[in-house]
Amino acid sequence: MKLALFLAALSLAFWLAQPAGADVTLIQEVQGLGGGAGEMTIKIKGGKVRIDPSPKVTTIFDGGTGELTTLMRDEKSVIRMSADKLKAAAAMLKQFNSENEAKPKLVATGQKETINGIETDQYIYDGPDFKATYWIAPNYPNGAEILRQLQAVKSEAWNAANARLPDYHDFPGLPIRTRVTTKHEGAHEFTSTITAVKLDPISDSEFAVPPDFKEIKMPDFFGGKGAPSASPPQ
Repeated sequence: MKLALFLAALSLAFWLAQPAGADVTLIQEVQGLGGGAGEMTIKIKGGKVRIDPSPKVTTIFDGGTGELTTLMRDEKSVIRMSADKLKAAAAMLKQFNSENEAKPKLVATGQKETINGIETDQYIYDGPDFKATYWIAPNYPNGAEILRQLQAVKSEAWNAANARLPDYHDFPGLPIRTRVTTKHEGAHEFTSTITAVKLDPISDSEFAVPPDFKEIKMPDFFGGKGAPSASPPQ
């Protein structure tokens, strides 16, 4: 399921919405996503997140507005998804899941491994659509500051879209390696490993749409009637 794989791949980055300290740049080595190995850069500034999975595509999430923006660099085009549409898409996805399914918990396996000179503890998260293995470093340099960024208050829109992803408040340290396997037909697996972390200031321009990019309108999947609520009735 490509959508589940996409959400899992971005799960390390999209846990921010409010300013929580220093700017953070994460550089990850990714294997298995899109057919081969590559590098993904994640930049976090306050309530905004920028992800560059390749030189051709950039995704920007604004926790203040809940808007998701995708830049396609070769075509110089941009697609925007509002907070309402993001919540509505999440509500549609929930229709394929049982309302009675309990959210899985992050479970320690007791196994330890040294990754790039950093000692880690292994944890498993066995979700309904995917299984994730995390190698968590409790003593990573500046790990506490980075984890505070990941634990910052989420926006309502992204909470709705990621209701079945693990909560970083449960993480006892920084996950420096993540392996995700989807469970649907044509299952995929990918592994991401943090290779570098920078705490240098990031320019606001990194989260802006270039002025020469042309906007592509999203199709109206809701027939002009507005996005349905992703929240259950009170």
